[in-house]
Amino acid sequence: MRLVLIGPPGVGKGTQAAILSRRLGVPHVSSGDLFREHVARRTPLGREAGRYLDKGELVPDHVTGGMLRRRLEQPDTQRGFLLDGFPRTVPQARELAAILDADGAELNTVLEFTAPEEVLETRLLKRGRPDDTKEVIRYRQRVYEHRTAPLLDHYADILLTVEAVGPVDEIAGRALRGLSMAG
Repeated sequence: MRLVLIGPPGVGKGTQAAILSRRLGVPHVSSGDLFREHVARRTPLGREAGRYLDKGELVPDHVTGGMLRRRLEQPDTQRGFLLDGFPRTVPQARELAAILDADGAELNTVLEFTAPEEVLETRLLKRGRPDDTKEVIRYRQRVYEHRTAPLLDHYADILLTVEAVGPVDEIAGRALRGLSMAG
């Protein structure tokens, strides 16, 4: 099974990714983890990404795509994977499709986690991070909505939406039931 998880900040993608990865028997591939690993190991892609990250800029798609391509070449992803943090835009979705197409593969499902904005705001404020103010959280929500709406349309044929409100195990159960029905 080849899945992409998407959802706004605070929806619990990381928590659900860990559960679903274990239950589905596929690795959780996080773009954030890929960045940290490549930067720490000072790979050519890591050094290139670091130049952007050091300036607070977004890492270009070709760099992120290169990291992802290398990760998906690893043997543990041959049975499937769960992507978290990539793609975030339609151009990135096209890059992912090209990476998969080169191996004769395609995504099975895009799993979108949703929750009311008030719930997300409360969760993020409880984290206690200094940059998690109401204003910053609301700004990040608007950015997410703006960047993700076209992505949802792009993946409409394989999109599965799951409400991410309630106990963690209940949310995972909803996702797993939806995936089993999706095929």
